[in-house]
Amino acid sequence: MSYLSGRPYLSDAAPLLEIRNLCVDYVSPNGVARAVNQVSLSLAPGETLGIAGESGCGKSTLAFAISRLHKAPALISEGEILYQGTDVLKMNERQLRNFRWNEVSVVFQSAMNSLNPVITIGEQLTDVIRAHKKVTARQARERAAELLNIVGIHADRLQSFPHQLSGGMRQRVVIAVALALEPKLIIMDEPTTALDVVVEREILNELYDLKRQFGFSILFISHDLSLMGEIADRIGVMYAGNLIEMGEARHVFGDPQHPYTKGLISSFPTIHGPKERLFGIPGHPVSLLNLPPGCNFRERCHVCDATCGKKEPVLRQVANGSLVSCHLL
Repeated sequence: MSYLSGRPYLSDAAPLLEIRNLCVDYVSPNGVARAVNQVSLSLAPGETLGIAGESGCGKSTLAFAISRLHKAPALISEGEILYQGTDVLKMNERQLRNFRWNEVSVVFQSAMNSLNPVITIGEQLTDVIRAHKKVTARQARERAAELLNIVGIHADRLQSFPHQLSGGMRQRVVIAVALALEPKLIIMDEPTTALDVVVEREILNELYDLKRQFGFSILFISHDLSLMGEIADRIGVMYAGNLIEMGEARHVFGDPQHPYTKGLISSFPTIHGPKERLFGIPGHPVSLLNLPPGCNFRERCHVCDATCGKKEPVLRQVANGSLVSCHLL
């Protein structure tokens, strides 16, 4: 059982979300950069799925694709995004409007950038509610007050502007906005970025209680694998647009298989036990406009051989049940 899930997810349940061979490209004068390359994954009802990796690996691009929030020069060039069996990529404008926030909501990376600085918190909450539900202004106001109470903020704060709130309170407000229409899936794109560890813990505890209360699924995106190991049922690791490892959190965090995953985990210090030297991952992420042949990670890998430069590896199951994209396993 994971920290946030409140119960083990049912792996044999019909998936809430299924992504098949998704490709997202950014078109530029210098060429086409493939930020998400043939990614396939599924998310079960009530499951918390973590997506980890360095900045620029494609995590947020994948998240934005699920709700079709990309604008030019981004282009979803291939694949399917099936939500309860319906392809999101084939939805018309009316269907897409009903899908967003009613079924899937997003908590963006920076709360201050998500909130309009010149209107009150109450206006922003009621705007979401009245845009999607046929309710009166009074009913929307009552619901907004209820939402603030759910995330631990007094209703008096409906009159406040974003700059009058602390970072933790603003993040709670963004979570309240995401919960407004009781969606089945909440995408959280590094929701605790720039918060101190005490506030981060409070936010995670809040999410635990809310998830247990409402039963939604979470797609949790972060570069912090140590945090991911604490909150997720399963973890997927991305590098250069590719999903390179996917498995149960206890396996990915406790028994990583891909050299990149091992490098990410070994770069975090442990709280308990003897002090050990930390080792980072050498080199720099590859340019998506000039990808090397074969494995994209081989120039930074300390165990690669000649095979790694000849063909691109594919995901396959290894001994601990994880899916790993590496020629040497």
